[in-house]
Amino acid sequence: MKPRILVTAAAGHTGSVVANELLRMGFPVRAFVRQADTRAARLQNAGAEIFVGNLSDPRDLERALFDVQRAYHCQPFGPNLLHNSMLFAVAAEAARLEVVAHLTAWNPHPTHPSIHQREHWLTNNLLRWMPSVGVVTLNPGLFAFTYFFGLPAVAHFGTLMLPFGDGRNAPPSNEDIAAVAAAALAAPERHIGKTYRPTGPKLVSGHDVADILGRILQRRVRYRDVSTAMFLKAAGALGFSRFERAQIRHYAEELRGGAYAVGAPTNHVEQVCGRPAEAFDETARRYIRNPALIFPQFKIGSRLGACGLMIRTLLTRVPDLDRWESERDYPLLAKAQLAHTSEAWRNAAARRATNARPGNAGDSGPVAATEERAA
Repeated sequence: MKPRILVTAAAGHTGSVVANELLRMGFPVRAFVRQADTRAARLQNAGAEIFVGNLSDPRDLERALFDVQRAYHCQPFGPNLLHNSMLFAVAAEAARLEVVAHLTAWNPHPTHPSIHQREHWLTNNLLRWMPSVGVVTLNPGLFAFTYFFGLPAVAHFGTLMLPFGDGRNAPPSNEDIAAVAAAALAAPERHIGKTYRPTGPKLVSGHDVADILGRILQRRVRYRDVSTAMFLKAAGALGFSRFERAQIRHYAEELRGGAYAVGAPTNHVEQVCGRPAEAFDETARRYIRNPALIFPQFKIGSRLGACGLMIRTLLTRVPDLDRWESERDYPLLAKAQLAHTSEAWRNAAARRATNARPGNAGDSGPVAATEERAA
């Protein structure tokens, strides 16, 4: 019998793919989901055991981890990341897991203005301190799907509006990130203690993305660099919560500032999975064919619908997100630093990039752990 593997956030962007990859390899998979919806039904039809629960409830975690040997842990994008990560770490130790592959990010550090990234930084250290559970860390940059939120305007008006300036990124697909996690969990011996940064095979700018989308859609597409405020208005019109908007405003500034280009691209997908990372145009074709991969219920829609979205965007107010965070008693820093403005982060990222060059790919886990604690 192969070991049973728990996949948290199993209906999400990477969790659903991890679950299906492991099922394809013959592993019994328990899929932890928030609700028994159509996404859970698809996982069940594929052969997964469905567990409906709350990641914030230690009783659910205890039940979900019963008779489980390995886990993929993807903390949902929302408040209380650190609290929930601590609950998961305690439950993983109690269950005597062999290994956990956990998803974090490229830009966490201790003085980041995003509470979400500071809690990622704390979680990265917390999970490494587990005394008996092996850990594999995945810290990709900005995902490929984030470039497609404006697809209605791209398809109907030929305009790609993003607040990324001339910043470049090697955006990984959900599928490549998940493939690295699944491969590490399937044969964890050589991966435990290591950090992998799955990326796409090439750095791309907003202009490059516009050209790629234009070729796929067979029309001229122009990249328009918009303000972060306009981006937040569009995110609000698309239904993003205030918490989500309070975090993604910082990530947009970091991409503009070059943080995601540091050390990219890597060869980690090829090293772990034995095949090259997927090119951005391949990802784009698949997501355009199936917009639900961007997020559920997302549609390119009609020209009239795209006009309606633009009107909603213009009418959407941008809340005072600093005040909103303060009113919720988030621990705010007087002199917070985006990743690319932090000397400690830049130095640590440069060393991680050196360790991640071909021949050393994936050997940066222990180094990164030391640097993150020292940053």
